[in-house]
This record gives sequence, structure tokens and C-alpha cells, in this order.
Amino acid sequence: MSAGVPGLGTALNVATVLLGAGAGIAVGNRFPDRVRHVVTDVLGLTTILIAALSAASVTDPSFKAAVGSGAPVLVVLGSLLIGSIVGSLLRIEARLEELAGRLQTRLTRRGRAAGEAVDDTGGDAVAAATTLPEADARERFIEGWLTASLLFCVGPLTILGALSDGMGHGIEQLTLKSVLDGFAAMAFASSFGVGVLLSAASVLVVQGSLTLVGVVLGSVLPDAHVAALTATGGLMLAGIGLRLLRIRDVPVGDMLPALIVAPLLTQLVVLLR
Repeated sequence: MSAGVPGLGTALNVATVLLGAGAGIAVGNRFPDRVRHVVTDVLGLTTILIAALSAASVTDPSFKAAVGSGAPVLVVLGSLLIGSIVGSLLRIEARLEELAGRLQTRLTRRGRAAGEAVDDTGGDAVAAATTLPEADARERFIEGWLTASLLFCVGPLTILGALSDGMGHGIEQLTLKSVLDGFAAMAFASSFGVGVLLSAASVLVVQGSLTLVGVVLGSVLPDAHVAALTATGGLMLAGIGLRLLRIRDVPVGDMLPALIVAPLLTQLVVLLR
């Protein structure tokens, strides 16, 4: 696929997430709880697999050559520790949950207002949506948005694909990511509902920003820095997998600054060698 207008790959990705989430919402209520739980478990296991493949970048030859054979694991560890401490102090995950909660409240109110105005066309859907306790609906909305957003925005394809798109090198990587995200959004939405739709906005903001970075910089990160970022992101994906499998509620949102720390720490080690 040849180079095109910067941002085309992100636009495609946003569209597939919206389509996938819409399809998941349409069929989600027809599935019993046990089916939705199985779908979530499958996504969790698959996320663990993707995390393992990404984390394996810690053995990348260019990474070892840049920082030393014994340092890659320490760089990833340091990135996660520093990033997590910064994220915890900034209360990133708590702020994301608060923002998602406010958005969910507004959407719920609008849905109720629409249900009161329309009896036959939308009354049944609104009634079904409001049968859940308010706290449960809020939790599902938040979990759907955060989980889908983190999964769609943390992976290496997000970074490399958006940068490549911005530099005019083509959107092959984002095309692949779009297909994967579309199917994942369908599965997530069948379990978590409308909150997954909002993850399209997260994809737009994150990948759009990275595309602009690619346009401005005009070059991609060195291979060693990309490997550090990919390995760090892989461990964060493992945290998402643990959350999906209901093993441990890992505060992955607080770890997001580690994606910035990883290439910076790699560069610092390179300079000190």
C-alpha cells in the first residue's frame, strides 16, 4: 500500500473500532452472561499471548548492542518503575475513571431523555439499558472504555504504525491493526457495552498525535529505542490480560508514562556507556 495522506491509517482504525463496537452492542444483549464471560476470557488469553510476543523484544539484538547485553531487562524495569510512580502521583487511572464516569452519566441521562420522547422505537432498548443498577452500569462503561482504549493504544503497532503513517511510509501496519481492533471491539462491546465506542476517540487522539510527531520529526526512533518501548508496552499488555481474566486489577493506566520513559532511559544508558 503506497504512501498517502498522513492520518489515513488512523481514520481507518477509528472507523473499524466504531463498526466493530456497534456490531458488538447490537448482538451483545442476545448473548447470555456465560457467553460474554467466555469471550472476555478469550480476549484476556489472547492479550497475554500478544504481550509475551511484544515483551520478547527485550532480547532484540539492536537493544542489547545499544545498552549492553545485561541491561535491557533493567531498562524495562526502570521504565516501568519510574513511569508507574509518576502515573500514580498524577493519579492517571483515577482521573481517567472519573472522566469516563462523567461521560457515562451524561450519556445515560441523554438515553433516558430519548426514551421518554420515543415510546415505540427506542423505549425497549432504553428500558433494558437502565435495568442494571447504576453502579454496575457505570463500572461496565468505565471498564469497557479503559480496557479497550489501553489495548488499542498501547501496542507496538500503535507507535510504529502511526509514526510510519506520519512520515508517509504507508499505512500497512495500521491497516493490520485496524482489522485486529475491529474484531476486538466487537468482542469487547458484546461484553462491556457502549463504553467501547468511546475508545475510538482514544485511538483518534493517541494515534493522531503520534502521526503528527512522525510528520514533525521526519524519522522514526532508532531500533533499540523501539525495542525498549515495545518490551515495556508488552508488560503493560500483560497487566491488561490479568484484568480481563479477573486475576488482578493491575493499574495499567498509571503505567502509561513508562512508554515515554522507555526510549528516554534507553538514550541515557547509551550516552553513559
